[in-house]
Amino acid sequence: MEFPTYRISIQNCFMTEINMADPSRPKAGVGRIKKANLKIDMTPMVDLGFLLISFFIFTTEISKPAITNLYMPKDGDSTKIADSRSLTILLSNNDHVSYYNGDMKAAIKNNQVFQTSYDEINGMGNIIRQRQNELNRRKIDKKSLVVLIKPGRESSYKNVINALDEMLINGVSRYVITDPENEEISLLEPLNHNH
Repeated sequence: MEFPTYRISIQNCFMTEINMADPSRPKAGVGRIKKANLKIDMTPMVDLGFLLISFFIFTTEISKPAITNLYMPKDGDSTKIADSRSLTILLSNNDHVSYYNGDMKAAIKNNQVFQTSYDEINGMGNIIRQRQNELNRRKIDKKSLVVLIKPGRESSYKNVINALDEMLINGVSRYVITDPENEEISLLEPLNHNH
């Protein structure tokens, strides 16, 4: 007498497939072990691998540090800057910025040293744009504007970077970072003690 053969197929809708086969002919006295054939579909794992690789490449490109070019002047005689084309920015240890146009002694004498901040709309960037517009009205190329950035002794690295960012944003190609003079340091001291 011959026994019928049964083939049972159980499929998991995710990634596995299990096939159970019944024995075709049992032998007397010997128990037969049922074997399970396991098939794993690796397609979703390959997709996941490519997604992870893409993600890591993308985040690595984003996290690269940005480099700001800083051009230092050559050694030699100092260059005279026309008062009409210069803007001096004094950085203190807080978020306040002092600035004046032209000659320092004339600005101090005439009480024309003003205060601003790093505010995006009304701050340092706005002062630079106003100065550039003033040059344009006088038929002078706005690219001839020279900005002197003078960080005080207690100024932070962040303040200097913010000032350099404003140079880049507003297209100022001529700028210098230099130490403030004694009179300018005295202008910064009240700002440093206010906060």
